[in-house]
Amino acid sequence: MALMISVSGIRGVFGTDLTPENLARFTAAYGTWIDRGTVVVGRDTRVTGQICEDIVVSTLQSVGCDVVKVGVVPTPTVAMSVLEQDADGAIILSASHNPAEWNALKLLNEKSEFLDSEQGQAVIYISEKHEFNYQQYNAIGSVFTDKHAIDKHIERILELPYIDSDKISQAGFSVAIDPVNGTGGIALPPLLEALGVQTIHKINEAPTGIFAHNPEPLPEHMQDICALVRNKSCDLGIVTDPDADRLALVTNTGELFGEENTQAAAFDFILNQRKGNVATNLSSSRVADDIAKKYGQTCYRSSVGEINVVKKMQEVDAVIGGEGNGGVINPDLHYGRDALVGVAMVLQMLAERDITLAEYHASLPNYHISKKKLQLDGIDGDQVLENAKKLYADHDLITIDGVKIHFDEGWVHLRKSNTEPIIRVYSEAATHKLADELGERVKNEVLK
Repeated sequence: MALMISVSGIRGVFGTDLTPENLARFTAAYGTWIDRGTVVVGRDTRVTGQICEDIVVSTLQSVGCDVVKVGVVPTPTVAMSVLEQDADGAIILSASHNPAEWNALKLLNEKSEFLDSEQGQAVIYISEKHEFNYQQYNAIGSVFTDKHAIDKHIERILELPYIDSDKISQAGFSVAIDPVNGTGGIALPPLLEALGVQTIHKINEAPTGIFAHNPEPLPEHMQDICALVRNKSCDLGIVTDPDADRLALVTNTGELFGEENTQAAAFDFILNQRKGNVATNLSSSRVADDIAKKYGQTCYRSSVGEINVVKKMQEVDAVIGGEGNGGVINPDLHYGRDALVGVAMVLQMLAERDITLAEYHASLPNYHISKKKLQLDGIDGDQVLENAKKLYADHDLITIDGVKIHFDEGWVHLRKSNTEPIIRVYSEAATHKLADELGERVKNEVLK
């Protein structure tokens, strides 16, 4: 496994690929690019987080950057802190949904957005050339600790004009949470309490970084919270990944709501408040288009990746956006995926419409997405994508991000991951079985 380098940062297995040396090198490059500005630093609960934070903070100081440490907080809280502190950028230490042995540097700019291609390439260039702006003893940066970043994040959510904590409180919701030993365990309880939720049942809430199950919020990893929702007769279940930028839900019947439908619910809620365009990525479900059409609006598509969706949102002046992995992007708060504001919007919608999550789920179009991975051990990923283009040349293809193939019964999207040595194979059809079969068929055919 090699260190994964992209415009948004670096990612790898700590001690093998991600080492103190390359952590310091990329941090020094980023700090040099920031040019002695103020940088927010936050991290998730991973065991290696403190070591990585110490290296990052000291290195930023060494290139003359002032540092605001916000500690163990969700990724969206770090993004909010950039705006709160009027900072020049941020470094988030989190490998998102990757297993516990991984860690990463995620890089934000002064707008609290992930670096775009041009910005990221500039940082990579500095790191490769070792052109670091190290300072002498009398010009090193300072360090300030902000212990209230999560509180401020929650306050901003409560200040949104369409979030009414009194209305949510009156609904008397009972909620179960599974933050998989990540930052959601720190942020979700105070958020829910501030929203007026009185009954909270928790599993895997201790922020240890030793994940009780695979931290990616996929159906096969969510059976325990489904059982908890049923056993405690909860109104819904909430699952976040380790850095709490992705949101998955469980209905009051203990059934999976679906990550794609998290985005759909957010779109539905906001479009019911005011009309406007919406945006998502190529791998997201057609349900996003259906919700937009319901309100007479347009759903625009971008390449996969948070910054790509954000750029499309800004291009079309979207009122809401996101990704089908449960990533809700509400520009009224900040341009980044945010599970916390997603929770608030879903609770508000259920309270206002006086319906259960199961009832709302039943009202949505019946699409099913299958998510598979094609491991690239010894396989040329680019060649696999070229094979797909040739094999399905007579189909409707979109090739701006991998290869998306439209079939009569659904679609399949193949693209190289930016975070793992795999090709992601997403497929959608009218049933789980058909979506699985469609994805598996394409996966096998492109390897022949």
